[in-house]
Amino acid sequence: MKTLLIVYHSQTGGSLQMARAAAAGAADEAAVTTQLLHAADASAEHVLAADGYLFVTPENLGAMSGLLKDFFDRNYYAALDRINGRPYASLICAGSDGSNAARQIARIATGWRLKAIAEPLIVCTHAQTPEAILQAKSIDPADLARCRELGEALASGLALGIF
Repeated sequence: MKTLLIVYHSQTGGSLQMARAAAAGAADEAAVTTQLLHAADASAEHVLAADGYLFVTPENLGAMSGLLKDFFDRNYYAALDRINGRPYASLICAGSDGSNAARQIARIATGWRLKAIAEPLIVCTHAQTPEAILQAKSIDPADLARCRELGEALASGLALGIF
C-alpha cells in the first residue's frame, strides 16, 4: 500500500477546498492511502512514511503561507537525503498570480530531490482588496475538478509504480 501525504494551510478556506478535492480524487485509487494534514500537524515521521506529496498553500504577500514554510523548516533536515526521487505536486490558491509561491515550493522540493509530476496548479481568486483577501473563499467547481484530477493522477501514478 502506497501513501500520499497532502500537507495544506488555509486561512480563508480556498486552499482547504482544493486540498479536499485532491484528496477525494486520490481516494478513488484503492491501492493508495491518502493522508490530509494541516501544515502545523505534519511531522518528519509523516514525510518519511509517505511515498508521494501534494503541497497546498494560499499565496500570502506573494509567497507561500508562513505555516507551510514552517512545515518545511521543521522537517527539511530530518527528511534530507531520505526521500530522494519521490513524486510531488503543488496547489496554490492565489489572489493575483501565485508564481512566487510555486517557485518557493519547487526550490525546497529540489533540495529534497523530489520529482515534480505536474506543473503547479494555481487557482486565482483575483482577491485584491483587504476585504476580498480576508473573506471566505469559494473555489469554482471547474477549478476543484482540476484539483481532483491532480490528486487522482498522483495516486494512480503511485499505485502503478510510474513515479
